[in-house]
Amino acid sequence: MQVDATHNPDHRHLRLWAEFLVLFLLTPVAMALFLPPTAMFPVLFASTLVGAILLHLTPGFRWRDLKRGWQQGDWRTVIAFALVTALLSWAVLMTVLPEAFLGIFQVSPWLWLAIMLLYPILSALPQEVVFRPLFFRRYEPILPPARAGLALNAALFSLAHLLYWNWIVAAMTFGGGLVFAWAYEVRGSFPLALALHAVAGNILFTIGMGVFFYSGNVVRPF
Repeated sequence: MQVDATHNPDHRHLRLWAEFLVLFLLTPVAMALFLPPTAMFPVLFASTLVGAILLHLTPGFRWRDLKRGWQQGDWRTVIAFALVTALLSWAVLMTVLPEAFLGIFQVSPWLWLAIMLLYPILSALPQEVVFRPLFFRRYEPILPPARAGLALNAALFSLAHLLYWNWIVAAMTFGGGLVFAWAYEVRGSFPLALALHAVAGNILFTIGMGVFFYSGNVVRPF
């Protein structure tokens, strides 16, 4: 009697591992090593599209589940995280590049406003879909348990920003990734994770840390 491979747990785990490695390891490494920094948004949107399709096909997942937790609105957590992010960003910038402080307003207040409006939708949202529900729901069978899973999520979120080749970006995205993963996986709230990510990004760009996240400033070390 033949066994249907689609119902074979070993076969399913191999397929999940293949998807996982391509999405979360090979794609960011290829982006950092071989593709121009200007390819960042096309790669992000392509990864989001693939991730959304895979998430839709994940057994037990429902898109309406992403709304869970928005009614509670943990604004104290968001405010506290915003204050810590602002203070830490200011301290880092004053140490390594003080002339960039509030530099975006010298370039264009309109650019700042556009980033404030568009970053949550065009950057934070697609990243959160891929790195939180897709990561934790579809690949749950192959993930390490509890805190190790959160740490792995944060490490791969940081790896996704390798293309900037900057230790500040790596450290801040790892720390942010831990918080966003905690909000989604421990607090069970995708809206909270998205709000924290959007707030963090907007604060970074407002203070002047956007110079480290600008593809035009990328210098590869080779």
